[in-house]
Amino acid sequence: MADKAVEIANLLAPTVASLGVELLGAEYLPSPGSAVLRLYIDVPADEAVGEDGQPRSVTIEDCEAVSREVSAQLDVEDPISGMYTLEVSSPGIDRPLFTLAHYARFAGETAKVGLTLPQDGRRRLQGRIVRVQGNDVVFDVDGNEFVTAFGNIDKARLVPDWAALGMAPVKPGKDKPAKGAPKGGASKAKK
Repeated sequence: MADKAVEIANLLAPTVASLGVELLGAEYLPSPGSAVLRLYIDVPADEAVGEDGQPRSVTIEDCEAVSREVSAQLDVEDPISGMYTLEVSSPGIDRPLFTLAHYARFAGETAKVGLTLPQDGRRRLQGRIVRVQGNDVVFDVDGNEFVTAFGNIDKARLVPDWAALGMAPVKPGKDKPAKGAPKGGASKAKK
């Protein structure tokens, strides 16, 4: 996270927590004329299962409540000069990773990572998160360990396993009927 995003996240985290959700992180995207401040909220890990035993997730009402409270706080604190748009979102299926604790929590998952400074000739990588080691994150990239300082990670997101979610697209030629089975539907002859 950029310094401004960290500063804003630290400022807003207590307000968000008071609403029963957790501020995972913030993205601050400045541009001429107007900026975007995107906040990612989630249900705290210890409350991820509701009283009814069902998984609990962020609702639109949670996003609206956070947006209202945070807007008021930003108006008073004024950490952003100029115009900006506030967006409040759940992390989604391609969850962004903001802290070392996020990397530790999702060890074993695949992440797409952008580095601040090139390392071993690369600025981007995709690999399985192996472990957090001090202030470093260890990835398995194509069967090789790739160790990078947490401070050198600009952005990172989990890569969804579409097949495990049952949402993988069918590859051409893989959805053909078995030999001997009729091809297509039965057709009726017109009289």
